[in-house]
Amino acid sequence: MAASLRLGRQGILFGLRLSSTLDRCLLATHPCQENVRHFFRSPWILGVSPVKVQMPALSPTMEEGSIVKWLKKEGEAVAAGDALCEIETDKAVVTMESNEDGVMAKILIEEGSRNVRLGTLIALMVEEGQDWKQVDIPPPEAAAPPAADAAADAPPAAPSPAPPPKPATSGLLRLSPAARHILDTHGVDPKLATPTGPRGLVTKEDALNLLKTSPVPKATPATAVPSPVPSPVPAPAATRLPAGSRPNIPPLSIPGKPGAPGTFTEIPASNIRRVIAQRLTQSKTTIPHAYASVDCDMAAVMHLRKDLAKEQIKVSVNDFIIKAAAVTLKEMPEVNVTWSGDGPRALDSVHISIAVATDKGLITPIIRDAADKGVQEISANAKALAQRARDGKLLPEEYQGGSFSISNLGMFGISGFSAVINPPQACILAIGTSRSELRLCEEDQTLCTQQLMTVTLSSDGRLVDDELASRFLDKFRSNLEQPRRMALA
Repeated sequence: MAASLRLGRQGILFGLRLSSTLDRCLLATHPCQENVRHFFRSPWILGVSPVKVQMPALSPTMEEGSIVKWLKKEGEAVAAGDALCEIETDKAVVTMESNEDGVMAKILIEEGSRNVRLGTLIALMVEEGQDWKQVDIPPPEAAAPPAADAAADAPPAAPSPAPPPKPATSGLLRLSPAARHILDTHGVDPKLATPTGPRGLVTKEDALNLLKTSPVPKATPATAVPSPVPSPVPAPAATRLPAGSRPNIPPLSIPGKPGAPGTFTEIPASNIRRVIAQRLTQSKTTIPHAYASVDCDMAAVMHLRKDLAKEQIKVSVNDFIIKAAAVTLKEMPEVNVTWSGDGPRALDSVHISIAVATDKGLITPIIRDAADKGVQEISANAKALAQRARDGKLLPEEYQGGSFSISNLGMFGISGFSAVINPPQACILAIGTSRSELRLCEEDQTLCTQQLMTVTLSSDGRLVDDELASRFLDKFRSNLEQPRRMALA
């Protein structure tokens, strides 16, 4: 019994000595292990975790944007609120601001890149104090490049035209309308094209590249060759074109080559132009337009402008028109409405949209609460908004939310025209130029000269019927022909 107790005490002492020895060994090797662990966790091995900058939605209707200019370069410090780049949206060129502090590490989408979808990664930032040169660049999300590489490697292995279609057709061949038109015009097999578009789409550029590299762009007679059995008449008919006749399909204008008679050149449309086209089509196809015109005597307005000019107050005729329209809308709130999906929606405030022509298209900045402003204040606001619109520097809140639009072509000598309603608004007023006419004065039955201006109201028949539109124009004319009364309204 005593012997077993002695052996137990010796075993416990031996275990304690062994554990203390192991602790000393581990403590001795700890700094080395930490250095190794730190090395493999350093940015040299793993890279610096980036802060992703994606294409934002800068307007409610924006689906894609174009990078106009980068305002920060790689390696520059960025503070929250700093301007990163200028982006062309479907309305204007808007400055994108940073939401975080850091350093611009990598620009992924260069200047001039067009049609960048929302959510696309356009740049990478790193936090302050990190090495921006060691930023970890995520791999591209698109899976199309491997297919393109396979298609590029396929032709050298087999010169026959059969292999190229295999990578391009993983099922149903998808062609854009422009690519289909080009390939059908030149009689080229669409399966020979290498698709580079999303989900295997053959784009117009793919079709043009195929025409440049293909040795048989004139494959149109080949369609008639397989059918020589019925009769050889169709082949001569294709080449027997009388002098002066136009072809059914105009030939294509290939970039880099002089244009032949009958060719055309596609002009790339900006985001603003495409949105204008969509909204005009939507307006004319979904809104029942009704039109009504009236002539306004501008003598009182012209006389008042001269009196104000003597006091160094310069205002335009368009400023009086904006004021008259706003006052009329305030007096007739049933016209100050918009159409929503559920039906009419009455508006509490009067915001006048004025059409401004720019190099990129027509845009309508808004003069808010125009009925509560004087003509001089309206003039200052209109000039500032028009200049910002031409410079492409309008903010979203400066061109969204109008209740009534005015388009003036009088300065171009247009006597009268009908404008297209800007949805969801109910009306737009088209202004022509003023002209002198001899008319019979009802007071003394003598001839007198009048300065008349034709205005045409385009109204949504669902909201403003003909009777209401006529009353609106009559009230508008009364306000415009009495500008001093209008200023007191």
